[in-house]
Amino acid sequence: MRTGFDPNKYIEEQSKFILERVNNYDKLYLEFGGKLIGDKHAARVLPGFDEDAKIKLLQKLRDKAEIIICVYAGDIERNKIRGDFGITYDMEVLRLLDDFRSYGLQVNSVVITRYNKQPNTTKFINKLERINIKVYKHVSIPGYPADVDTIVSENGYGLNSYIATTKPIVVVTAPGPNSGKLATCLNQLYHEYRMGRVAGYSKFETFPIWNLPLKHPVNLAYEAATIDVKDVNMIDNFHFERYNQVTVNYNRDLEMFPVVKRIIEKISGKESVYQSPTDMGVNRAGFMITDDKVVYEAAKQEIIRRYFATICDFKRGLLDEESLNRMKVIMEEVQLKQEDRRCVLPAREYAARIRGNNHNSETVSVIAFEMPDGKILTGKGSSTMDCCAAAILNSIKYLAGINDDIYLLSPLILSTIRNLKENDLNSKITSLNANEILIALSICAVTNPTAQLAYEKLSGLKGVQAHCTVMLNKNDEQILKKLGIDVTCDPVYPSENLYYV
Repeated sequence: MRTGFDPNKYIEEQSKFILERVNNYDKLYLEFGGKLIGDKHAARVLPGFDEDAKIKLLQKLRDKAEIIICVYAGDIERNKIRGDFGITYDMEVLRLLDDFRSYGLQVNSVVITRYNKQPNTTKFINKLERINIKVYKHVSIPGYPADVDTIVSENGYGLNSYIATTKPIVVVTAPGPNSGKLATCLNQLYHEYRMGRVAGYSKFETFPIWNLPLKHPVNLAYEAATIDVKDVNMIDNFHFERYNQVTVNYNRDLEMFPVVKRIIEKISGKESVYQSPTDMGVNRAGFMITDDKVVYEAAKQEIIRRYFATICDFKRGLLDEESLNRMKVIMEEVQLKQEDRRCVLPAREYAARIRGNNHNSETVSVIAFEMPDGKILTGKGSSTMDCCAAAILNSIKYLAGINDDIYLLSPLILSTIRNLKENDLNSKITSLNANEILIALSICAVTNPTAQLAYEKLSGLKGVQAHCTVMLNKNDEQILKKLGIDVTCDPVYPSENLYYV
């Protein structure tokens, strides 16, 4: 795959830039947006970008940095789901704690924002405290964000306790947007200045990339990725008025900037060093693009992927019509259509042929894989296995040079698993899914050299593009993601069953 981004130079330059900003303060509160680990969106739109770049950056700065994790109590109460992992935000906090520790990074504490003794949140707090995780509870501040005089007072930030920190860089992160990261940073600034220390605030977000054009596909792909929170990229008018330079930011930062600037000035008692939202950022990603053409095309493909995700979420009732219409506008802005994703038509055409041969109009589950060399391979659902499982087997056979007529899996093992599902576990779905097929493959690989050869090719599926004619269940979707396969789906339920799908 062609690359368009320099990952090594990025980590070097980014860490240097952050340290330069730290030098201006006794302590810098650095709000981290996006994913710190496994930023697959960035890796897709900036080919060559290391999806773990941010965590590697923190490792480089770990002697100077510690981490605060924020989570909004309301997100815990309504069991908000993080889509890429399919887990709730409280579980995501636990996952982040484990991951940060595995990288040798110091987690200071977890902050529950806008806490009002919500029952599920209280249970989560108890759980954290009983495993010796320090927890701070911050309440909603009256008049936030407009009433600056109240906010910067004993009746505002003064209501929330100070989080004791020891290192010059305090990274503030969260499971997702609108978790209270900014409020937590400003709350800390208030207490730091009251204690006579000079503290600063900066923001580190990869997207939108401020020094790319407003309508560059990379920035439009960011809008597509945040369609649920309705982020819209805009020209930073504050930056243009001050420096006569065109830069890009997004609506929430632009709307909040005058208030944030006033709050910082009231806390510090002097004029803010920041004259625009762009000034607040420390992102250097735009300078590390080495081939704009490669990045341009990769971002267009990401927009199509996000389009399919949006129409499927709309079908499931997870998104409103406004979000759907906005996604359609983004597609039109870049003059894209669904079929510009190469694996879409082969999947649909194969499904149409199956329907024609069977002389029926039933839903047919077919998935098409676009292999790294451009070859299109397909898999269809059957009574034995679902379409994802079939396509995975077909693809690793192709990579291993194994004839399509050769069976990789023992029929005895497959029938035993099916009997377990149907007779012992009373499952309504007896065809084997991708996870079950992979387990069967790993068992067969112990005694079957051909299966072993195919098993060793699983890593070759990373970067495969896939499209399915029906919406996949969460299990298959997660397996494909873990294999590094980027999958999209048509907004069609695989059957008329309301639960067993």
